[in-house]
Amino acid sequence: MKKITFLGLALIAGLGFQSCSNLAQTETDETATSIQNGTFLADLTTSTVTYKGVMLGVKEHTGNVPLSNAEFTLTNGAITGGNFTVDLSSITPTDSAYDENSTREKLVSHLSSPDFFNIAEFPMATFEITATEGNTVTGNLTIRGITNQETVKDVEVHIVGDVTAIKGNLTFNREKYDVSFDVPMKDMVISDDIDLSINLVAAQ
Repeated sequence: MKKITFLGLALIAGLGFQSCSNLAQTETDETATSIQNGTFLADLTTSTVTYKGVMLGVKEHTGNVPLSNAEFTLTNGAITGGNFTVDLSSITPTDSAYDENSTREKLVSHLSSPDFFNIAEFPMATFEITATEGNTVTGNLTIRGITNQETVKDVEVHIVGDVTAIKGNLTFNREKYDVSFDVPMKDMVISDDIDLSINLVAAQ
């Protein structure tokens, strides 16, 4: 199967994930307070969705996709609901795999075109949680007006001081959303899988 490991629903400034925990677990420092129940709006300046796109055997692309809104619900230290929306019209590459013929601007233009996300008609992508089990969240992902059930894995709930955040990884097959561009060269295959790294930080 071809792959496009991509941004990355993020659905978040370069995300590295720490050791996995289940949804009922949290990581704290010495000054951490207990996690409160409730629904939290995400801070859109510190919450992030990041992506990595791969053209097999050639290059990788990484970048950020800004959130336009996001919230999550916690019950007894576990995430039990939430949703987020990303603005595909504002994709920002962060890698250096470019030259004078293949620029960042050309990549963004191509990703914005009907070959990929067709942002003129569908500028936003959304994810809404429908179920949780262990450190896995299930929800509805909508891209280009097409909705499929997808899974966020390795979900973690963190609290440091008075800051609460959740993190997770989402991978989906782009062809299910008509993001079906193919490179016409057998040795330059674009991955079908798109990986999102998601980090939602509660607003203060």
